[in-house]
Amino acid sequence: MSDPTASAPTSTAAAIERDLSSEKNTLHILYVLHGLAPFTFWTLAIVAMIVGAAKQGDVRGTYLDTHYGWLSRTFWFGILWAILAWGAFWILGLLTLGIGMIVLWVLPVAVLIWYLYRVIYGWLKLNDGKSIG
Repeated sequence: MSDPTASAPTSTAAAIERDLSSEKNTLHILYVLHGLAPFTFWTLAIVAMIVGAAKQGDVRGTYLDTHYGWLSRTFWFGILWAILAWGAFWILGLLTLGIGMIVLWVLPVAVLIWYLYRVIYGWLKLNDGKSIG
């Protein structure tokens, strides 16, 4: 005879896995939004942050929680670095009568590359089922 309680943990584990699968799909969408954000004047990143803030509580204590934190830090540090890079570009560029802009364009491009690197790195970790930390 089979014990009906023996199969209960298996079905519970499967239910949890389904929930994580749904949340993992949400994270995939958030990574896509963050990846496209630089090309939409960061509008999609703001949408992704709002959705991420609403959904992060659903995955507390799982490896997916680290991905929400990763995307949040990427967004906020990206804003900080973008403000500093564009500020240096314009202020120093204008102080040097535009000559500095020839060299300083590297700063905003470096922020863009850093941002996309973090999004791609996190997305690859998510695909591997690993946490970031």
